[in-house]
Amino acid sequence: QLQVVESGGDLVHPGGSLRLSCVLSGGQLDSYPMGWFRQAPGKEQEGVACASITGVVTDYARSVKGRFRISKDFRKNTVYLQMNNVTSEDAGTYVCAVGTAWYVQRDCLTRRQYGTWGKGTQVTVTS
Repeated sequence: QLQVVESGGDLVHPGGSLRLSCVLSGGQLDSYPMGWFRQAPGKEQEGVACASITGVVTDYARSVKGRFRISKDFRKNTVYLQMNNVTSEDAGTYVCAVGTAWYVQRDCLTRRQYGTWGKGTQVTVTS
């Protein structure tokens, strides 16, 4: 039974940094592509970042490209989302997800590519 549990959400100031963690259990991280999604208050959930099975190939939403980085630590079975130069637009609930068998990297920022979802961790951006 696959399960992902996020952590690391916190209050961060504009321009600050934060690292979110997502621990995978019930499977090996090197067997699954992974993604991060977020939902801001009053907005639709959007794909933020994704990583291939190996973690070598990644993609990002335009709004976070150059500021966020997704990475995998296979020894810890954990995927991270490093958030740098955070703005108020980055606030919201961040959710980690595990790719399905029909996952394709080119569409990795769409919800339908993922089957197992975490409960999320909150990121608050305030001065």
